[in-house]
Amino acid sequence: MTWSALVLAGRRHGACPITEATGVSHKALVPVAGQAMVERVVLALRAVPAVGRIAVMIEEPALLDGMRALQGDDVSILTAAGSPSLSTLAGIDALGMSRSILMTTADTPLVTPKIIGHFVQNQPVGADATVGLARLDTIHATYPNNKRTGLRFSDGPRSGCNLFAFHTQRAREVLRFWRQVEENRKRPLAMLRQVGLVPALRYATRTLPLDAALVALGERTGARLAAIDMPFADAAIDVDKTADLELVERVLAGREA
Repeated sequence: MTWSALVLAGRRHGACPITEATGVSHKALVPVAGQAMVERVVLALRAVPAVGRIAVMIEEPALLDGMRALQGDDVSILTAAGSPSLSTLAGIDALGMSRSILMTTADTPLVTPKIIGHFVQNQPVGADATVGLARLDTIHATYPNNKRTGLRFSDGPRSGCNLFAFHTQRAREVLRFWRQVEENRKRPLAMLRQVGLVPALRYATRTLPLDAALVALGERTGARLAAIDMPFADAAIDVDKTADLELVERVLAGREA
């Protein structure tokens, strides 16, 4: 076993259509096909031989008491910090970096051991941190009516899969950069200065390829970054809207039938 895993299950800032529609405090606790989303993610991680320790981050660890899928010496429940980036940094501190760390979120209940296995098995040599991305045409080939927020690179739009890998201490600089982005999310000029004028203009005009974006971000953080192509539509389905929840219920019902 060469990996530890970190699952973010905390609240997001702002209104959440899913918790409002279901009456629960956290998306992670929403049941899909009879099982909380966070449990499905942990079970998928547990089924990957390369993954050993698993830590779940949530503001109130007692909320996860009694979930059978989270029982066992290999799973720790940790208190989330004030934002995703801070929770990730706290989780890395708790797990340590003697192994590579896989980070994902609890609102991706369609994730499978095959998806996670593809991500961990295709890590490039020498990268400090990586991200899993799926092409929008891959997603739409399976789910033509699903609306995803795409990253509009010149060599094709991608969607995030909420799969990240941190291999070295330099990856922490990426998380600090992420923290600054969180702090500047309501200050466009500050964010523009942070990412750099030239990459931002190239992205805005759709002349920035993915590799160049990774190089530019690497120059800002001092880390070597890479993207993993994820050829699975299900890898990019996170539950942000009630339509996503309905889709996930249909897919899981079909799988388990």
